[in-house]
Amino acid sequence: MLKQGLELKQTQKLSPLQIQTIKLIELPIQELEQRVKAELEENPVLDDSPAPDKEDRDDEPKDVSIDEIDENDPIPSYKLRVNNYGKDERPQYNTFSVKESFTQSLMEQLGYRNLSKHDHDVAAFIIGSLDEDGYLRRDVESIVDDLAFRANIQSDPEEVLRILKIIQEFEPVGVGARDLRECLILQLHSQKQTREVQLAETVLTDYFQEFSNKHFQKIITKLGLSEDDMKAVISRIVKLNPAPGGQIDDSYNDQAQQIVPDFVLDIEDGDLKLTMPRFSIPEIRVNRKYAELLADAQGSTDRQQKEAATFVKQKLDSAKWFVEALKQRHNTLESTMKAILDYQHEYFLDGDESHLRPMVLKDIAEVTGFDISTISRVVNSKYIETHFGIFPLKYFFSEGLENQEGEEVSTRELKMALRECVDSEDKRKPLTDDQLVAEMNKRGYKVARRTIAKYRDQLDIPKARLRKEL
Repeated sequence: MLKQGLELKQTQKLSPLQIQTIKLIELPIQELEQRVKAELEENPVLDDSPAPDKEDRDDEPKDVSIDEIDENDPIPSYKLRVNNYGKDERPQYNTFSVKESFTQSLMEQLGYRNLSKHDHDVAAFIIGSLDEDGYLRRDVESIVDDLAFRANIQSDPEEVLRILKIIQEFEPVGVGARDLRECLILQLHSQKQTREVQLAETVLTDYFQEFSNKHFQKIITKLGLSEDDMKAVISRIVKLNPAPGGQIDDSYNDQAQQIVPDFVLDIEDGDLKLTMPRFSIPEIRVNRKYAELLADAQGSTDRQQKEAATFVKQKLDSAKWFVEALKQRHNTLESTMKAILDYQHEYFLDGDESHLRPMVLKDIAEVTGFDISTISRVVNSKYIETHFGIFPLKYFFSEGLENQEGEEVSTRELKMALRECVDSEDKRKPLTDDQLVAEMNKRGYKVARRTIAKYRDQLDIPKARLRKEL
């Protein structure tokens, strides 16, 4: 038997302006600038030409500020003013962590080699097959097959290996290795061949597994080394670079590896001063011919003229929504960042991590009145430049646990204490997780063994057995 009934549901439909604002809030500053540029390019009635100089002749054609247009009244005189720029319309900003393309660097080095076109093409294909960390993780036979089917280049395993050896001579040393052992051995090959370097190469060549598992005594016995010899070998190997490709960021892939801070924090007379210097709402200006079309349509009975005016008005409304969304984005980011500064005020004065309070998204949502989802969008992909470094906003958020006095402390403080315990341990007898629990208790932190194991993994601290040294 079917039953019919009415059910009331309360739903909230977002306005176009709200949707626009949400999308803009999510964007980091570089993408926001591209979005503004795209809006100016895609909306045919808009121009992004600069405001005219005072010396401009009055009889020259000028664009119209969108604020000057009233669709219900005749368009006033074309008074052009910039009313939403700062003193400097295009200030210069620092861009951080922009490095040379890894692939580009290798291709430039390849260009210096006197190779035949065939060998050059094979080498270029191999370079394109490297992972971001500089390793070649595909087997040689697969490379040969790909050369044939994807590049129409006939080769064989011996030739690929020969050309790979050439690439392995490039900088950074270790590039083109097929595993960690080969990567480290390539780096040792490039060093002055002292007894210590040769011993290190022997250890990696013949006893790599034992070395990885820190079975140093077994290596000492098999090679007849002294403890000092073994310590020198360990010291030499741990200074090698396990990821040579990591020295050069690929800044030309789909997502730019730039860090441009949305916020800049300074201290003036002991007070925190927050600015958003890169952000400026562009003045959107209307192409003169469209402004005149809109004015001419007022009072007109011509259907085509009315339709054209309707089109222009729709585009103007879209532009106004966009500018308003930019303003709301600015206000939302500014309010959120100020709330974070107030919440973590003591930390931002000196950058001492021990002063970071436990803070979650909900804490800032309650202060600002924004939804947690809004705070999450603000925090994502945004950075702040401070006098003690550049940080993603996510860095300042962490859960909390109680210490033995019942006071809440941040997980970051707990991790710092754990790191200190590990750093101060006797490396001949590293502390187990149970012993680390006891050490943390001595320092006043109540933590379970599983918590220690979780934080140790997050800090990339190996288990006790793998931390053992001679």
